[in-house]
Amino acid sequence: MAGDAKKLQPIIVKKIKKGGHGHHGGAWKIAYADFVTAMMAFFLLMWLLGSTTEGDKKGIADYFQAPLKVAMFGGSGAGDASHVVKGGGQDLTRTTGQVKRGDIEAERKTINLMALKQEQIRAEIARLRTLQQRLEGEIASHPGLGAFKSQILFELTRDGLRIQIVDAQNRPMFASGAAAVQPYMQELLRAIGGVLAEVPNRLTLEGHTDATPFSGGERGYSNWELSADRANASRRELLAGGLPEDRVLRVQGLASSQLLLRDRPEDPTNRRISIVVMTRDAEDAIFHAQSAQPAQDEPSIRPERPTIVASQPALSR
Repeated sequence: MAGDAKKLQPIIVKKIKKGGHGHHGGAWKIAYADFVTAMMAFFLLMWLLGSTTEGDKKGIADYFQAPLKVAMFGGSGAGDASHVVKGGGQDLTRTTGQVKRGDIEAERKTINLMALKQEQIRAEIARLRTLQQRLEGEIASHPGLGAFKSQILFELTRDGLRIQIVDAQNRPMFASGAAAVQPYMQELLRAIGGVLAEVPNRLTLEGHTDATPFSGGERGYSNWELSADRANASRRELLAGGLPEDRVLRVQGLASSQLLLRDRPEDPTNRRISIVVMTRDAEDAIFHAQSAQPAQDEPSIRPERPTIVASQPALSR
């Protein structure tokens, strides 16, 4: 029986599990990689600081102190000639160092003033030609001014674009011997004033007469007063057409001193109004002449005076 009891006794197997720590996964690997990366960055920074020249260090310090100033005016760059890397700068294939930008004088750009002046003159001539075409188109398209096309002369001169409105035997611009503007002349001057208002150039107005003298002689109301009064009357019509008042720089009467037809001094064509659209050089010349004159000199623009009709003029003017 004892033998049978031993045979029926169960066999118990004990299994012992080893280990006292839980599973950590791969987090330590990430931490270690971050540590190694930080150490590499640190040693790289130390190497760069050790290999950077004093000039580059100062340039870096200046950049962090005033970055805008360094960006605008420049300074020592990484291409310093004393850099430990041969060549340095942007092109590392070079075997010689670059020169500091701060140690050499900046390149000076020379401007050809004569060529620039010529270019300005050509541009101004082109603008005046465009203005002439604009005036010719305005007169041709105006229903009441087409008949005056033959009485308007355009000429490019040293002073600018000269617009001359000449008299005609059957179509005078003013009343005989006076500065009263005829209605068709008013319409013409106002149309011209509207076009000239679109350009910034200043104007000079000149009045001209023929050589026929007044019966009262030159000591009374003469061609000088008549030409000045007619030029001033033309100025008022230009202003009525839209021309700003400050665009008129000078109004003068020249009588018969500058005849259009010198071989025919009494021809009606000599009676005319000249409008000069001035260039910049012509304006500067007038201002320079005015500044050089003594303070007691009379102004170049004649004051407006009442219209005086001469008694018994010799011919229609």
